[in-house]
Amino acid sequence: MFELYQTLQLEQKGVNDFDLFHKNYLAHNEKLWDRYRKGFIRQDELRVKRMWLALLDFKVADETLARDMSIQFLDMLPTRTILFPYAIEILEYLTNKKYELHLITNGFEQTQHNKLKYSGLYKYFKEVITSERSSSLKPNKEIFDYAFEKTGARPSESIMLGDSIDVDILGAMNAGIDQVFINHLNIEIDIKPTYVVKSLKELEDIF
Repeated sequence: MFELYQTLQLEQKGVNDFDLFHKNYLAHNEKLWDRYRKGFIRQDELRVKRMWLALLDFKVADETLARDMSIQFLDMLPTRTILFPYAIEILEYLTNKKYELHLITNGFEQTQHNKLKYSGLYKYFKEVITSERSSSLKPNKEIFDYAFEKTGARPSESIMLGDSIDVDILGAMNAGIDQVFINHLNIEIDIKPTYVVKSLKELEDIF
């Protein structure tokens, strides 16, 4: 985001505090993703509105700038390839143990495929199921049903790994799949997933 802030010279346009701008953007993004998952807004609205609202916090009412930010942000996003610790190692581990891996994501189709390619993770996943491709969103059961249809997997033989209780874990519960909650942030939770780990390394104790 800071690269975008510099590239588009947002400070000269009135956004004079990057840290506050970024904090506000994250808050708007989270709320809009929640509305998107619930079907209240469209994908194109989410992409632009999160930028528009963050600009408005600085009294910058520039819709063209918000659209430019959205386009450039999505172009830059796939090149950001910082992974969780032990990500490659656990994918190698699971692959070597003959697990068939698929990805189910609410992310945008082109962006997700590009992120996987840039990060070197593409080869580990046989199918990449996006919300665009399935016309549904986690935690809705329909996206999991679509995944079962595409992969030939069955709920009783599947397990969902995810770091979001509301999206991944509840979605898997809705679909009748066992779950592993990867609790990187060590947050308190009100529900009981099948398994809870704090690091990817701990997955070796389950699989």
